[in-house]
Amino acid sequence: MTSTPFESADTSTATGHPRRWWILLILCLAVMVLVVDNTVLNLAIPSLMRDLDATPQDIQWVIDAYILAFAGLLLTAGSLSDRFGRRKMLLIGLVLFGAASLLATMAETPWQLIACRGLMGVGGSLLMPSTLSLLFTVFPPEEQRKAMAGWSMVAMVGVVAGPTVGGVLLNHFWWGSIFLINVPIAVLAIIGTVALIPESKGPARDVDPAGAVLSIVGMAAIVWAIISIPADGFGSAKVLGGLAVGVVALTGFALWEKRSEHPMVPLALFRDRNFSGTSFSIVLLSFTAGGLLLALTQYLQFVLGYTPLKAGLALIPYAVAATVFNGLGATLGKKMADRSLISLGLAIIAVSFGIMSQVSDSSGYGLLIIGLLVMGVGGGLAGPAAYTLLMQSVPADHRGVGSAMNDTVQQTGAALSVAVLGSVLAGAYSSALPDSVPEQARKSIADTLALGPDFMPAARTAFVDAMSIAMTVGAVGAVAGAVVALVVLPRRQAKADAADLVSAGDDSAG
Repeated sequence: MTSTPFESADTSTATGHPRRWWILLILCLAVMVLVVDNTVLNLAIPSLMRDLDATPQDIQWVIDAYILAFAGLLLTAGSLSDRFGRRKMLLIGLVLFGAASLLATMAETPWQLIACRGLMGVGGSLLMPSTLSLLFTVFPPEEQRKAMAGWSMVAMVGVVAGPTVGGVLLNHFWWGSIFLINVPIAVLAIIGTVALIPESKGPARDVDPAGAVLSIVGMAAIVWAIISIPADGFGSAKVLGGLAVGVVALTGFALWEKRSEHPMVPLALFRDRNFSGTSFSIVLLSFTAGGLLLALTQYLQFVLGYTPLKAGLALIPYAVAATVFNGLGATLGKKMADRSLISLGLAIIAVSFGIMSQVSDSSGYGLLIIGLLVMGVGGGLAGPAAYTLLMQSVPADHRGVGSAMNDTVQQTGAALSVAVLGSVLAGAYSSALPDSVPEQARKSIADTLALGPDFMPAARTAFVDAMSIAMTVGAVGAVAGAVVALVVLPRRQAKADAADLVSAGDDSAG
């Protein structure tokens, strides 16, 4: 493949690529395939429980197998994209994700579907880091915030389209159709990538196999421990063992990277408060939203009795509000510090969780829609500011790894959310049920409702009480995120050149 001027980061950020807005559209399409898949999957939880005889533990693994593969491979995938080409990794990821989606439609058991989801996670880990790194390569600095807002807004279209299209498919076809919709989106993104996107890569450097192995083992072990908490408990051997392996591997990774002549991750970045503080804020931002759909899709269908299509449409206000305020956040970002926008957005999200904690089985959809709108406002303000600040802190040569770091902290927050909020929801639900409910029917609301109409009122009341507790935990996480943004991030935007950070890191490595 012929080289392009965009293999040099200096020229890429000076004037911008002449087709950069078309390229942005293709990058958004690539991200949309991931967003649509994850939103549809949450909507299909009841169908998977019925048609595949999936237990709540199976459902959690269907969700978390993707997260485990995705988060475990992200840093390595980002490093490979910097080394061998971001466009190339984007294409490979799209092909793999589309093929795995097609295989998922043929699954006949929960574990077959879990395996396909893991393969989809591998594809996602290859394509996702390339999207943001290419975006920040083809756009000049003065347009990056606007492009980031556009990227976020189009991603929100996936949040709207996923449940709506998925609801139609679930109403008329079998559950496998929800994965089939990924295939044409992936094909369109592949065609657009081949036709429009130039290759982009960092300077030639040796591959770091030791760093890759340590990062994969470390991240996979940490995520494994987190997603095992709901089923096994925090003090279990599986959880503590996973945490121990993860800490040891990531400590070894940090020590190795510090001594390596060609590190995968420039560790000097973590001395930049913009980078480290924003990373922590993104973890908490992802924590607030990660487990939300897990609770709301069950509330809408099991408690309110909505069809999958109606449940999908009920989530649209969140996406619409987030889309509108993404654009407003980009405008405000030119006048307000990112620190202020991130903190304000998280504080608004905390308010939305407080509203949704008051939802009951008799309040219907009215109170919930207010909470969803408020949450969309908060996410729209905080998200683009956080992602832009983090990416602008990363030197051009390491944009693939920088994008991977952004995705890693998001997935860590999402995994924590599913584990913590899912565990809180399941435990509180079981405790709130009357003693007359058999032990085998206390694991989920679907199991309880299967006992018959006599148990429906108790199941719905218990689920709403449990959801209120989970929402309160989400509010605490959002408040913590707002405080972190105010305390850790600097008052003024950093002016230091990120390349200086890498140079300092390289000097210390030697």
